[in-house]
Amino acid sequence: MEKSLETLSKQQLLALLEEQSAQATFHKKELQKSQQELALQKDDSLQKAKELKQKTRELKQQAKELKQKDKELAQADEHLRNYLSKSGVLEEKVAYLESQLEMFRRMQFGQKRERFEDKDQLALPFEATAQDLEKREEAFTEKITYQRKQKNATHKGRQPLPDHLPVEEVKIYPEGDISQMKCIGQEETDELEYEPARFFIRRYIRYKYAHKSGEGVIIGELPERVIDKGIPGSGLITSLLVDKYCDHMPLHRQLERFKREKVPIAPSSMNGWCARGIDRIVPLFEELRADVKSRGYLQVDETTIKVQDEGKKGKTHLGFYWVYHSPIDGNVVFDYQPGRGQKAPEAMLKDFKGYLQTDGYAVYDHYAKKKGVTHLGCWAHARRYHERALENDPQRAKYALGEIQKLYAIERKIKEANLNPKQTKELRLKEALPIINELGKWMTGQLKATLPKSLIGKALAYSVSRWDALCAYLYDGNLFIDNNQIEGKIRPVAVGRKNYLFAGSHKAAQRAAAIYSFFAICKKHEVNPYEWLKYTLENIMTIKYKDIKNLYPQNYKKLQLGK
Repeated sequence: MEKSLETLSKQQLLALLEEQSAQATFHKKELQKSQQELALQKDDSLQKAKELKQKTRELKQQAKELKQKDKELAQADEHLRNYLSKSGVLEEKVAYLESQLEMFRRMQFGQKRERFEDKDQLALPFEATAQDLEKREEAFTEKITYQRKQKNATHKGRQPLPDHLPVEEVKIYPEGDISQMKCIGQEETDELEYEPARFFIRRYIRYKYAHKSGEGVIIGELPERVIDKGIPGSGLITSLLVDKYCDHMPLHRQLERFKREKVPIAPSSMNGWCARGIDRIVPLFEELRADVKSRGYLQVDETTIKVQDEGKKGKTHLGFYWVYHSPIDGNVVFDYQPGRGQKAPEAMLKDFKGYLQTDGYAVYDHYAKKKGVTHLGCWAHARRYHERALENDPQRAKYALGEIQKLYAIERKIKEANLNPKQTKELRLKEALPIINELGKWMTGQLKATLPKSLIGKALAYSVSRWDALCAYLYDGNLFIDNNQIEGKIRPVAVGRKNYLFAGSHKAAQRAAAIYSFFAICKKHEVNPYEWLKYTLENIMTIKYKDIKNLYPQNYKKLQLGK
């Protein structure tokens, strides 16, 4: 290359240099152009990188927003689920409260009888037409006209007046001169009259006699008195107690009656007389308690009584009358207890052996599980639960009530036929047992398909959980299907407490329990409570212990009939 350059002339060298310079300039331009393109590409890449970075940032923000929205949706979904869950509970509560409201309305304004009757059977599917109404009117007019014509021929006259009442005759003669006339007969017209009870003073005058020899003095002996050296006689004390505990007239109202007759008596004196009168029959009451405890079949129930709290002025304590009824002999014992706990019936049921019939109150289960005790349920209580569920679940409730109605129809048949216990048991096993078996299977199956807190659920649960006790009345023909007899004994207490409101003390409530017991027995055996109590107060202090049961109302009645 060096040799070839040496051989070249100066002009050639210049031309070569120019050519090379031109090439270098071209390459330089190309290089610059490439550099510019690279720079542009770099700028474009940077711009794209920035845009990509911006998009990445935007995507991250969107992802964050989506995540937040997902969280919000999850929370909303959870709230919705909770709402739907609560909504179902609320709907159940609303249905329950509506059924409770309907039940309370019926208790307040509806019929009180418990016999089930299907309302659908009484409803007419159509209204009577005008022609039918016209025909009915013609038939009604014809019937009334016929009855008017036959009235004098078929009328049996008014109800005769009782024979035991005294008769006060009022003789009425025709006006004018009847001296020249003769009496050919008489007509009698009776009317029932009344005189208010009268007060009078019974004065005992006891004569004294002295021996002529001067050896001593004798005097007529006073009869036994309810309150020794007291003002009231046995009739007055009896009237006060009968008016208060049988006729539900509080003592303050009886005081008004005394004032009308101008007989001023202090309220404290009247309270004391009543207390002393009841204290007289306490020995007889204790004998009654012992008798009832020894019976092999008891029905038990309880009811409330407000008692004035001696420790808190103006406050009352809610006590309870525990009522024990012996269906076999009809004796009843009211036992006052301050509470309703497990210990309350202990004095009466601790050593009890036999059939114990109660409602579903849990305290009775403790005594029913004891050895020698057979627990009987109450179909009337079971029926009540289903009756309350009629609005909640008409189909199930009507079916249950219809089956229970069949059981009561069998009981009515027994009563009407006057069957003995053996015949009663045979009929129940023949007709009632198949109904009970099928009803038990149905209730057990339906219980699984009902809401526990619904009225129909509670009704089914009440019966199923006590099924053995509800069936136990089939064991013996002497047993009753329900506890209604004892509920009838409690009713006078419910009426009485609406009038006298509360007992003055726990001791006063226990005294009232004694008199309520005997008045319930009087009602059961159709004994006049005034006559029985007066006789008992006058004779209890002199009677021998072996004859004390003769003072029971039913035995007193037998003695009086035997005279």
